[in-house]
Amino acid sequence: MLYDQPDILKPPRSDVLLVTPWLAPIVWNGVFNRDILNAQFHHIDVHIGLTAFAIKKYVLFLKTFIESAEKFFMVRHKVTYYIFTDHDNISNFTLADGRKLVILKVPAYERWQDVTMGRMEMIRDQAIKKFSKEVDYLVCVDVDMIFLEEVGVEILSDIFGTLHPGFFGALQSEFTYERRAESAAYIPFDAGDFYYAGGNFGGVIEEVIRLTNFCHNAMLEDKQKNIEALWHDESYLNKYFLSYKPTKVLSPEYIWNNYYGSPNAMPFGFNSWPA
Repeated sequence: MLYDQPDILKPPRSDVLLVTPWLAPIVWNGVFNRDILNAQFHHIDVHIGLTAFAIKKYVLFLKTFIESAEKFFMVRHKVTYYIFTDHDNISNFTLADGRKLVILKVPAYERWQDVTMGRMEMIRDQAIKKFSKEVDYLVCVDVDMIFLEEVGVEILSDIFGTLHPGFFGALQSEFTYERRAESAAYIPFDAGDFYYAGGNFGGVIEEVIRLTNFCHNAMLEDKQKNIEALWHDESYLNKYFLSYKPTKVLSPEYIWNNYYGSPNAMPFGFNSWPA
């Protein structure tokens, strides 16, 4: 494989932070060579699981979600789509070789807040019982998202989070962390690294189990106090990543929503639809 020699004195980008204070890479467009990464991951024959929740009206997003993922998500790698849904009739999808869809039946919750709060427990339970036997990495995203350009193995790591597009240039004090000290998701105003989006996280199965188990148990602790965190599972995710730093951080390009206008760095990869 031939490619340009990297230049230690000339970083690929100088307009954004490329590494965290704990030396985790921050993945931006233009800072990696996907051909090199694909060659490495094909050598180990990696298998990736992609989870999404298509409950109630959100099942309407599933067709575009799967079709766009077939075009752009982990192209030429083994992928299993794990779709949590309360619907019985899910349309058949034409999938590439080495890719399959698994339907996991779950209850229909009354409130969308209950869906988002409950998914940490459901991902954890299935990761322990099923995913750990079938895939190497798990990527957990929202179903009301579409893939616009290729998203590949550059995102994979032991455990990764994604910078929220609404806060990637904000101060700590402006982050919408849970600020009530009695909550298990509490983060004080002078603490915090980044604000992570709840709609895109993942890693190796063991680490995803640790993350989802922490978030679920923290929710149960708060429920005993009649507390519901400000941004539900996202609040607990941010608390987890404060104590247990992600080994890779994805730029907000991976979860950009046009609601936020045009970012300083052009978005690619994921793009959210309004729910």
